Parts: sequence; C-alpha cells; structure tokens
Amino acid sequence: MKFSIRKLIAVLFLAAAAGGGWYWYGHRGATAETKYRLDKVERGLIQAVVVASGTLNAVTTVQVGSQVSGQILEILADFNSQVKKDQVIARIDPQSFELRVNQTRADVDASKSAVGVAQSNHAAQRAELSRVKVNLADAERDMNRKKVLVEKNFISPAELDKAKTVFDATREQQRAVEAQIMVAQSQVGSAEAAVKQRESLLKQAQVDLERTIIRAPVDGTVILRNVDAGQTVAASLQAPVLFTIARDLRDMQVEAAIDEADVGRLRVEQAASFTVDAFPRRSFSGQIRQIRKSPVNVQNVISYTVVISAANPDQSLLPGMTANVRVVVDSRDQALKVANAALRYRPAGAADAKPAAAAPAGAASAAQQFRERAFAELKPDESQKVKLEQIFDDIRQKMAQLRDMPKDGDRRKLGERLRSESHARVMEVLTEAQKPAYERLLAESGGARTGGAAAAGRVWVLDEKRQPKAVEVRTGLTDGTSTELMPGPLKEDDEVILGTGQAPTGAAKKSGPTGPRMF
Repeated sequence: MKFSIRKLIAVLFLAAAAGGGWYWYGHRGATAETKYRLDKVERGLIQAVVVASGTLNAVTTVQVGSQVSGQILEILADFNSQVKKDQVIARIDPQSFELRVNQTRADVDASKSAVGVAQSNHAAQRAELSRVKVNLADAERDMNRKKVLVEKNFISPAELDKAKTVFDATREQQRAVEAQIMVAQSQVGSAEAAVKQRESLLKQAQVDLERTIIRAPVDGTVILRNVDAGQTVAASLQAPVLFTIARDLRDMQVEAAIDEADVGRLRVEQAASFTVDAFPRRSFSGQIRQIRKSPVNVQNVISYTVVISAANPDQSLLPGMTANVRVVVDSRDQALKVANAALRYRPAGAADAKPAAAAPAGAASAAQQFRERAFAELKPDESQKVKLEQIFDDIRQKMAQLRDMPKDGDRRKLGERLRSESHARVMEVLTEAQKPAYERLLAESGGARTGGAAAAGRVWVLDEKRQPKAVEVRTGLTDGTSTELMPGPLKEDDEVILGTGQAPTGAAKKSGPTGPRMF
C-alpha cells in the first residue's frame, strides 16, 4: 500500500512539472519579440490588365447541309481535307429524283400536246366563222334582192319575210361561232399555262436532282464531318449539317467573355495577347476587332463577347482551343509602386480602422486640381460645366462610400465599374473636339481614375521604436500584385510592412510566420 501511495505521488509530481514546463514554454514563445516582413517601395513598370478566357474559332465557318432527303451514296471529303469552292464532297442516292425528273418531263410533253389540240380547235372555229360570214353575206344579198322585187310586185311579201329569217339566223350563227372562238382561245391559253406549270415542276425536279450532289460553298478546310456513306439524312424544317468548313485557318479569332466591370476600358483596335495550353511558353498577339453589345447572362453574371484577331500563319492554333487573353488597358513606366500585401496588412488591434476615417487631404486637393485643370483646358460652356460638376461630385461620393467596403476584390471591381460609368457620362457631355483633351488629362493625372480622384489607401511602416505606424496614401493603377502610389509621403526605397512572423522560438518556431491580414 505504501508503495502505491508513493507511486501515485510521483506521478502527480511529474504531471505538475510537465504542465508548468508547458505553460512556461508557451508563455515564452508568446512573449517573444514580433518580427515583421518588410518590402521596399520601388519604381518600375506597372500595367493595368484585363484578363479573360475565350475560345479560338475560324473567322468564317460555313455549315454545309442537305436540302433534300435520301441515303448518302458517297463521301468525297474527310476531316482536315482541303476543299475548293464548288468541289463535290458528297453524293446522295439520285434514283428517286431521276424518276421524278422523267415523270415531270413526260407531263410537259403531254401538256404541249394538249396545247396543240387546243390550237387546232381554235383554228377550226375560225374556219367555221369564215364560212358563216360567207353565208351571212349571201343571205343579206338575197334579202335585198327580194325587197326590190316586192316593191315591184314581182314576188309576194312572204318570200321577203323568209329571206329576212334566213339572214337573221345566219347572223346569230356568226355570233355563236365567235363565242366558240373565244372559248377555244381560252383553252389554248390554259393549255399553254399548264405547259409552263409542268416545265416549272420539271425544273424543280432537276434542281432537286442537282442537290443530291453536295458541293463545297467556299475554299477552306473540313473541320467537322457528321455523316458516313450509307447513312440516311432527312431534310425537314431544318437542313441537317453534313460538314463544317473553316474558310481560312491562317486567320482566326478569339471570342472572349469580358466582365461588365472591365468592358468599359476596352477599345476597338486595342492590342491584346493570349496564350493557349498547347503552347504554354508561346505568346500570340492580336487586336480587338469587335466589342459586341449583346449581353450574356450566366447565373446573374453579365459579360460581353469581345472578338480578338489571331494570326495563324503556321496553322498551329486549332479551332476550339481555350485562349487566356490579356489586354493592357493602361501602363506606367517608372511608376512608384508597392506590393498589394502592404495595402491589405492590418496590425492586431487595428483591424477595425478604416482608411476613409482619416482620408488624406491630398486626395481631395488632387480631385479639385483635376477639376480646375479640366475646366481651364476643356473650356466647357455653362450647361456642360453644370453637368460635369454633378458627375464629379457623384463619383466622389460613391468612391468615398466604396472605401468602407471590407473586401478588396469586390471593392476594386466595383470601383472600376464606377470609373467606367463616370467616364462614359463625361464623354456624353463633351464635344468631339474636347474628348481627346480629356483623355490626355486622365493619362497625365493617374489614368484610369475618372474625375481625377485617386483611391485612398493605408500602409504601415515601422517608426523609431520599431512599432507599426499608419501612413495614408493615394493609389493609382494596379496589376493585381503591385499598386501605383501617387505622389505623397512615401518615397522610393522606403520600407513597408507586408506581414508578421514570430521569432523562431517556442511555438512560433513550428508554426512559422503568419500571413498578411486581409480586409
């Protein structure tokens, strides 16, 4: 029993010693000196880039279909076949169409025979009319002769009445023959119309027979074949697609989906570059050919299709490849820039501080200076000045509200949208002569910031006591990694805090440095 009590006391003592050691070790690591990861403010190239993905397609793609139904008798083109315009690429069994042609040709011959019969009847009626006219003339002479004889009392009046009756009957017979001639003439016209109708049916049958031969409509390359020999195609309301021909694979285009927040910064003929997964180390160049105004809504996300040219002289690019598009919308040489991690960093206890609470006076003064310079150089009239003041005040208020947003990504996206909308509103107010001058002012004052107001930001530096100190800055362009700093308190080679890391003792030695704090 004594041995068990001693053993229990020893176990409790060891547990207490281990707990105390663990507490001392953790407390020592927690109170170690905080280390900061620093980076220098530097000068260099910074570019504002719009990045998107798209699909490579031929500039002109023609779908070759069939306008008649039947069984595919022969296939004369395959995938990747080079074809010329009007070249035969497939045939449909023509037997039923040949029989229809023969039938309609026989109908045409029968109709022409009917025309001959009608014309013969018409000629017979005209001959009958001539005979009746002769009889009518003879009856008229007989009637006139007997009239003279009656006046001289050589014959009785009854003979004269009989002659008049013959004359009247012959005259009515003439009228009946004339009506029959008109009927015969109409029959001739009807027979001739029937001939034209049969000839039209013959031509339609011949066209259908010709359509059994499928020809290439353009010069190009067959990129898709949907049928095989022996397969039956049915052309009903929609022609079945037999082949797809790309007109010229040496000249292709990228159809990229650009977010609505970025499309306002793109212009036609703007330079662009892209890469494809098949050639990861090769960059292809092109130009924006078209910005389509039709919106595409995918799960309440609006995008616009932008068409970018893609020269393909060696035909290494293939239709359907996914292109990673990059468009440089603005650029600064030798710009003062800082890493984006410095703008995101917040020391412990300062996470709730908002840069907008202590917005630098330089931001407001820069906006006012831009307005004054814009009014001085653009020389707007009174109505333009009122509208521009309203636009500048509106963007200033919205940008001030934007600084209170917690997420950097959403804030940047909404900021770009606000600047694009304001830029479009300003352009609507200005005349064609004022627009180039305004674009130049934007480029000289910070480029992409409509209204001349740069965004406010905050970075942290170490003071003399090696403690974090907030510095308010104004930011310009960003490339996603670095952000341009407008003239202010920071200079080249100044050090800013990117994040913290514990001294390599205790628990910090195992966990390593912590990442930068996010908004």
